[in-house]
Amino acid sequence: MSGTAGDGRPDTSGTARAVLGRLREHQSPRMALLYGMNGAGAVEAGGEGARVELSDGRSALDFGSYAVTLLGRRHPDVLRAVGAELGTMAVSTRVLANATTVRFAAELAAYADPGRLTKVWLGLNGCDAVEAALKLARLATGRARVVAVEGAYHGKSLGALATTWHPRYRGSLEPLLGGVTHVPPDPAAVPGAFARGDVAAVIVEPVQGEGGVRPLEPAFLAALADEARRHGAFVIADEIQTGLRRCGERALSTTLPLAPDAVLFGKALGGGVQPLSALVATEELYAPLLDDPFVHSTTFSGHPLGAAAGSAALRAVEDLAPRGRRLESLLADGLERLRRRHPDLVTAVRGRGLLWGVEFGPAGAGGDVLLELSRRGLVVSPCLGQPRVIRLLPPLVATDEQVEEALDILDATCAAVPGEFRSGARNASAGDRNGAIGSLREAVPRP
Repeated sequence: MSGTAGDGRPDTSGTARAVLGRLREHQSPRMALLYGMNGAGAVEAGGEGARVELSDGRSALDFGSYAVTLLGRRHPDVLRAVGAELGTMAVSTRVLANATTVRFAAELAAYADPGRLTKVWLGLNGCDAVEAALKLARLATGRARVVAVEGAYHGKSLGALATTWHPRYRGSLEPLLGGVTHVPPDPAAVPGAFARGDVAAVIVEPVQGEGGVRPLEPAFLAALADEARRHGAFVIADEIQTGLRRCGERALSTTLPLAPDAVLFGKALGGGVQPLSALVATEELYAPLLDDPFVHSTTFSGHPLGAAAGSAALRAVEDLAPRGRRLESLLADGLERLRRRHPDLVTAVRGRGLLWGVEFGPAGAGGDVLLELSRRGLVVSPCLGQPRVIRLLPPLVATDEQVEEALDILDATCAAVPGEFRSGARNASAGDRNGAIGSLREAVPRP
C-alpha cells in the first residue's frame, strides 16, 4: 500500500493477531475473517487526511468508510472544537439547556433550506434520524402508512428496516413495522400507492447509495412529491449519505422537484470524529415535538461533543466545497478512462460529486475487486444491496495526486481480475454498456 501494492509485511507486533482474536471470540468470527482478509493480516492503527495507517506499517487511501470521512481523518478544526468542548462540558445534564447544542441546531436550521426547514432534532446515527422522521409523520397526520422506494436503504433498526428494500435484511425479521409500501421508481406506479388515502409520509433517497449509486429520475421524484402533497402526506428526504456537499449540494433534495418537509443528515455530519445525525424539518412535521418535547427523545440526543464537531464540520465542508468540484471532475474523467480500458469487466460507472459507483458485469467480480483493492492500498465501500457495484467515497481533503493514485490502483486491480470473470462481462446487457457513465450531473440537474 502507499505505493507498495501487494508487498505487505507481516505484523510482527502481534497487535493484529490480538485484535482479530478478540473480535473472533467476543463479536463475530466471520467479521474477523473478513477484516483479516481485507487487511492482509493487519488492522487499522491510525490515520490522517485521506490515509489510514495499518498495524504493519503500511498505509491505504481511504475512499470508503461508508461516507463518514468526508473531511478525511483527524480534521484539525473538528479536533480542536471537540477538544475545547471536552475541556468545558463533556456531557449534558439533560435538564438544563446547553449552549453548544443550541448553537449547532440554529446553524443546521440555517443550512439546508433557510426559512422553511427551521426545526431540528439531533441523534447519533442515520437510523435515529429515520426513526424520528417516521414517528413524527405518523403522529402529525394520525396515519400509519409510509411509502418508500424499491432499492432503498434507510437503516436496520426495526422502523427504518421496514422502509429498507433488500430482503437480505428484512426476511428473517418480518413482520416489521406495518404499513410500508415500496413502489418501483416509475412515475406511473406512484398514484396506486396513495389510493387508500392513508399515507403519512414518503421517504426517499435522491440517490440510492447502498442500492448501487443509482439516481432517482426527477420525473419520478416530482410524481412522488406531488402525490404526497395531494394526499396531505409529508416528504422525507434521506440525505444521510448524499448531503453535506457529498453530491455537490448542501442538500441535493432541496434542488430537486421534492421540496422536502424534512432532510435527514448523518454519516459525515460529525466531521469524521463524533457520531451525529439530524432531522431538519418544517414546523408542520415537527409539531408533535412542539406539543410534547418528550414524545421522542434519547439520552444522548444533542450531545455537546457531537454538536461541537457538527458546527466545525459544517464550516469545514463549506470552505472545501470548491475543492469538491475539482475532485468530481478528476473522478469523472478517470473512471470513464477506466471503463474504456476494461469494457469486458466494467459495465457502468455512475456518479456525482464525491459519490461514485463502478459496476462489474459478471457475478463475483465486484467482490474479487473489492478484496484486491484493499490489499493494494485503496479502501472503498461495497453496495450492500448491489454486490456488483463498489462505491468510491473520497474525502474533500484528497489531493489531485491521491485521486490519480486511487485510479491507478483501481486500473491495476481490474487488469489483474481473472479471465473467467471477464468472459462473463461480455454477456452484460447492451443497455448496461451503452449507459456506461450515467453521471448524476445529467440525471439530476443543478439549479
